[in-house]
Amino acid sequence: MNNLHETALWGLLDRAVGTARTGRLFEVLTVHPTLLQPRRGVVARAELAQALTMLLFEDVTRRVPMAQAYVGDAARAGRKLVFDHGALRTVATDCGALPGGIAAFARVLEPLGFAVAGVYPLDRLGMTGRAFAHRDLPTAIAQFFVSELHPERFSAAFQAVVARVVGGSRDPLPLASKAMLADLTARGELSFDDACQLLPNLVCCFDRQHPEPRVSDYEALLAESPEMAWIATEGNAFNHATDRVDDVVATAADQRRRGRPVKPDVEVSRSGRVRQTAFRAAMVERLFVDADGSLVTRAVPGSFHEFISRAEEAPGVLDLRFDSGNATAIFGMTTAR
Repeated sequence: MNNLHETALWGLLDRAVGTARTGRLFEVLTVHPTLLQPRRGVVARAELAQALTMLLFEDVTRRVPMAQAYVGDAARAGRKLVFDHGALRTVATDCGALPGGIAAFARVLEPLGFAVAGVYPLDRLGMTGRAFAHRDLPTAIAQFFVSELHPERFSAAFQAVVARVVGGSRDPLPLASKAMLADLTARGELSFDDACQLLPNLVCCFDRQHPEPRVSDYEALLAESPEMAWIATEGNAFNHATDRVDDVVATAADQRRRGRPVKPDVEVSRSGRVRQTAFRAAMVERLFVDADGSLVTRAVPGSFHEFISRAEEAPGVLDLRFDSGNATAIFGMTTAR
């Protein structure tokens, strides 16, 4: 469609974040033509899913200086990014008002049209990863790689700390949003006004839902699982967003020439078709509760930006799978330096 301003997708984003930010998102991200339908009374699940992925991509760009620099380079060169996937971390335990582990996000992603396309054991990390791909446009709409940490694979002391850190989590979804998700599941679409109301509440799910952790609890988690320590400060925020590029080796080399902190190795899947590397995580300032009950600040690893190349597994069929070995190595980007 020639006039982006008349599409439902533009309308959703404009209502959520304003015209300037919406225009910037369309400038930097590739959007499949199927998702650029004229605005009408209803919004299809694929359009709402695309709007969510674009806002979550923007969130990483705003929080990660290297992502912002990389996106800026692409914009100046006139190259649009292909958002391949975003990743987040969860904990398979009692999380208070928030559903535990994968359930907190299956309830959001499935109504939007996503389904689990692959399960990836991350045994070295005490985790399991699941890739959610969109049923309607699996190649064009970014996947969600949701990792679930299993506290029972760690010490009893560790499990007690996990319960203390996440046991008081809140549920960011109001009852009205849950009703809209049920409606979306049943009909595959929502009214435009309902979709505009739901979208910001979906974005809020990708954040930390528990209070600031104690310093001592953070250190106890860090000793056994840097991944759980990361969850303690960052929660369910996007751990990283990924640009799908033609040649990840060339992309990484170009970023190194620019003096940016890129992982030294490119991870290659067992099939040889999926190659990944990434920037080191941004260091961020987070609040903690000290032993005397006061709030203190500490620098910890935040999120990062990743690059991936995917080859075809058959003529015209892109390999959208992930790889447990690749994923385990990429997790190291958030290990404290």
